[in-house]
Amino acid sequence: MQGQEPDMQVAIHAGAAFTDQGRLQRSLQANGALLSECGARFFGPRRYRQYFKPNFGGPDIRTLSPDAIKKMRLALPVDAAAKRAIFMNDNFVGDQGNLLRDGQLYPDAGRRMALLQQAFPEEPINLYFALRNPGSFIPKLLMALPDPDREEILRTTDLSCLSWIGLIEDIRDLAPDVKITLWCNEDTPFIWGNVVRQVSGIPETAALTGEYDLILSLLTAEGQVLAQAALDTEANDPEALQVQLFHIFEEHAETDRLEEELELPGWNAEIVDAFSELYEQDVARLANMSGVQVLSPRNAPL
Repeated sequence: MQGQEPDMQVAIHAGAAFTDQGRLQRSLQANGALLSECGARFFGPRRYRQYFKPNFGGPDIRTLSPDAIKKMRLALPVDAAAKRAIFMNDNFVGDQGNLLRDGQLYPDAGRRMALLQQAFPEEPINLYFALRNPGSFIPKLLMALPDPDREEILRTTDLSCLSWIGLIEDIRDLAPDVKITLWCNEDTPFIWGNVVRQVSGIPETAALTGEYDLILSLLTAEGQVLAQAALDTEANDPEALQVQLFHIFEEHAETDRLEEELELPGWNAEIVDAFSELYEQDVARLANMSGVQVLSPRNAPL
């Protein structure tokens, strides 16, 4: 019936690699009672390995068998109160070790989301994915590969052409009904509460346990005192609070925790700067793409 709410929504948190590191699962666990009241059920990486990975098949698999569909659907919660199933695993849109192939990041993403559409034709699918500056993501990805694989990619791939656009366009082309929510990993400390609410489907005004733990962990002791004072005085004005936290972060961030060494030989700050400019342009382009939502800090003083 038109306008009728679906019995179940499917939310997929799929990375990107080197971004979340289990943070979302810990946050959902800390707020488990609230999520349960709202009908959300969440599942960690093991359920992906049990129900999804065996049925995704190789890169040429474009259609699920009836048996594969049945097995994937076993992943859904069965209790009557469940309205939203949240699955978390970085490998949903590409297996580790195969995230860069044929000159593209996450070349299996569109195909896998299309297979999920086949498995869940009546359940709206929402994909949640944190982008990361390719200038730091690409060397980290390459250094995680075995030496022969890395050398082959460096020999055959123009790394300067890599961006997130191809990944998202593939999903839009092959799985157009999948709604995509993105955010920049660099913004995560400032929008963590919004990320958790979006993924879990709970109300925007719901109070979250540990909403500001991440940004507090990235501040000096003095910065933590100032941030806590801002949390105490601006609790009822989220926009004013975020502006204050930005300024505190600018002046009191633990720089050692934010800086990463570029271990890939020949990869330098100039390359990172070039990617940073392209990254900013790509994010702006993605924000205007149909079916895509980009989360960003409100009133960011940048």
